[in-house]
Amino acid sequence: MKRQKRIVVIGGGTGTYTVLSGLKKHRVYLTAVVAMADDGGSTRVLREEFGVLPPGSVRPAMVALSSAEKSLADLFNYRFEGNNGLSGHNFGNLFITALTKQLGSFEKAIEEAGKILDMKGEVIPSTLDNCTLVARLENGQIIRGETNIDVPQHDGSLRIQEVWLEHDCKANGKAVEAIEKADMIVIGPGDLFTSILPNILLKPIAEAIRKSKGKKVFICNLMTKFGETNNFTAFDFAKTLEQYMGQGVLTHIIVNKKRPSPARIKKYEKEQAEVVEYDVKALKAKKLKVVEADLVRPVGFIRHDSDTLATILCKL
Repeated sequence: MKRQKRIVVIGGGTGTYTVLSGLKKHRVYLTAVVAMADDGGSTRVLREEFGVLPPGSVRPAMVALSSAEKSLADLFNYRFEGNNGLSGHNFGNLFITALTKQLGSFEKAIEEAGKILDMKGEVIPSTLDNCTLVARLENGQIIRGETNIDVPQHDGSLRIQEVWLEHDCKANGKAVEAIEKADMIVIGPGDLFTSILPNILLKPIAEAIRKSKGKKVFICNLMTKFGETNNFTAFDFAKTLEQYMGQGVLTHIIVNKKRPSPARIKKYEKEQAEVVEYDVKALKAKKLKVVEADLVRPVGFIRHDSDTLATILCKL
C-alpha cells in the first residue's frame, strides 16, 4: 500500500482550522504546528492565573482533527456567557488547562485531550516556552503582546516593520522533526504577524522549512487585516514570509481568483478589511508556482472553502 503523504500545516486560529477540516477527509497524515503567542481573552486569564501555555492556540486545530461525535467537538468550542467567574471562558480551554495541571505537562494534556477527541493527526505547539510577541511599527513605536498587535490600540494604519519573540524561546523539537519529515508544508491562511510568523520566528523551524525537500505552499489570505496587513497584495504576503524564512523558500502560492460580491465585501468596511489582490507576473518573478482558484465559501463570511483547499493541496 502506498505510504500516506505527510502534510504539516503551520499557523493557528481559524485559517488552520479550515485547512485541517478539509484535509482530514483525505488519505494523508496531518500534523498541525501552531503558534504559542496568544495572550488575549480566556487564554490570557488562564496563562496568568495557572501559568499554563495558551490552550486557545491548540484547541481549534484539535477540534478540526477530531473524529469524535460532533456534540463533543462542539462542547470543546463552547463559550460561557453572562456575568460570572466563567464568563468568556471556553470549555476546551478550561479542560486543557485542567489536564495540564493534573498531568504536569502541556504536551501530555494535548495528547490526552486528543484521545478523547479521537484526533486524526497531531497538534504540536511550535514552542513549549512562554513567549511574548513584539512588533516595531514604521514610526519606531514598540508594541508588546499578540493581542495588542492583533487588536491595535495604537494607530492601526501604521505598517509593521518587524516582529520578534521576547525571551529566549526554544523551538519544540517535535515540531522541527515533523517539518523535516513532511512531504508538503502548508503555511496559512491566517493573521500573518500574529498567527503565522510566531512559528517561523523560531529559528530551527525556519531552518527546517528552508531545508525541506517537500513542497512549501502558502495559502494566501482572502482579506487584508487592519493593523497588520493594510493594503497588502499576495506579493506582499509572500515577500514578508520570505523575509523571515529565506528568499526563494516558497514553492507554491494559492490565490483566490473569484472576487466576492460587493454586498459581502461591504460588510468588511467597518473593520477596514479589503480583498487581497494579486499579480501573477509578480508572483512568478519570485519563482512561485501560482494556483488560481475560486476559494471562497458561497455564503456567509468571506472565508476559504475547506474542501476546495483540500482538493487543491492533495493534487499538488
